[in-house]
Amino acid sequence: MGWREAPPNISAFEVIWEGIQIASDMGGGRAKDLMHLGPIEMRDVTSNPAPLGLMGFGMTTVLLNMHNAGWFALGSMILAMGIFYGGIAQIIAGVMEWKKGNTFGTTAFTSYGLFWLTLVFLLLMPRYGWWEGPENNAMIAYFFMWGLFTLYMFIGTLRLNRALQVVFFTLTILFFLLALRDYTGSATIAMIAGYEGIFCGFTAIYAACAQVLNEVYGKTVLPLGPVK
Repeated sequence: MGWREAPPNISAFEVIWEGIQIASDMGGGRAKDLMHLGPIEMRDVTSNPAPLGLMGFGMTTVLLNMHNAGWFALGSMILAMGIFYGGIAQIIAGVMEWKKGNTFGTTAFTSYGLFWLTLVFLLLMPRYGWWEGPENNAMIAYFFMWGLFTLYMFIGTLRLNRALQVVFFTLTILFFLLALRDYTGSATIAMIAGYEGIFCGFTAIYAACAQVLNEVYGKTVLPLGPVK
């Protein structure tokens, strides 16, 4: 299942009509049609978009923070992941969650998809001379505000499941660590943020894999820890 059980959406559901009866009376040259509809059953036949969004977020986060931890330089691989899988794929997942009437999923996936796009553009625009690079104080504010946003989203996960609680809690810490890194200029904090971000990304990958495998096998293969 996705972030939560979504309410029915008529346009995305099958409607099964049982007991349809049509009676025609052709007397007097007039046609009279009567239709009786029995019980209507509606069921969701759209796929769960949450694994797509979580995997896009998780994989891109792991790769970027491998760079932050000092494993390799920032290059086209990370930027491409940020645009397409971390950015566009998450936005698509957010639109799909909107179709299901899921406010939390829509807000989370669309916001973090756009976060990745803004981050890539902040890196690329100065390089190509499109705009001056952001000041250090601006990046501190940037990461701090994303930390605040993630903090209140974490509060929302307290009604969802333990897996998502870990994802959003570690992501909140990551954003504040990145803000602290830029504030202090500390290489140690940058490395700590990198490893913390790798862990955060893998928790999102776990949540995505759990939802896929649990649905495919029709049982709990990887627990998500639903809130009771």
